[in-house]
Amino acid sequence: MTWETVTFDCYGTLVDWETGITQAFLESAAADGLSLDSAEVVSAYHAVEPRIQAGTYRRYRNVLAETALRVAERLGWRLTPGRAGFLAESLPDWPVFPDTRPALERIRSRFAIAILSNVDDDLLAATIQRIGVELDWTVTAEQTRSYKPAPGHFREAIRRVDGRRERLLHAAQSYFHDIQPACELGLSAVWVNRKAEQPEDGPQPLHEVTDLTSLADWLSV
Repeated sequence: MTWETVTFDCYGTLVDWETGITQAFLESAAADGLSLDSAEVVSAYHAVEPRIQAGTYRRYRNVLAETALRVAERLGWRLTPGRAGFLAESLPDWPVFPDTRPALERIRSRFAIAILSNVDDDLLAATIQRIGVELDWTVTAEQTRSYKPAPGHFREAIRRVDGRRERLLHAAQSYFHDIQPACELGLSAVWVNRKAEQPEDGPQPLHEVTDLTSLADWLSV
């Protein structure tokens, strides 16, 4: 085992972003007297956000605002641009998965730990404070001026370890945003398959676990 640093995706892997986003949409729509369906919110969000991120770089707060407007339109909610900031405002309160802190503390006893995330620096800082575990370093979209699955985050992570890919192990829930691009760059990757999804065609991870506790167990062997 040559890894010295374990890097993590944040939202979806460490933080329950689907619950956080859904709650933010339901509460904001309710203020307008509209009742939304949670599953429809998540489905629309998955369809919209990657398209916005694939365009010209803009700060994640702006990505969230544009995504909120387009999701609302799909769901028949007449959300005005002046209120579209509710999603970014809710982000620091998105719930952390119960296994995140204990697993990170276990892993940190043996490895450096870092986060590669598609957000702004200040938003990630608020989430890290909520997680309550010290990170060795972070790479954000604000730093790379790009969004995963673009390779910028991973190239910057490789640069942080002096170009030695063998020093890094990346753990993430999203095959599309993380596992595939990490593997394509020659990084070892573990799929944290929290949602019990079926394997995708394309590069395959080194290992698959169901949660972070299982990842910490595997790294302790």
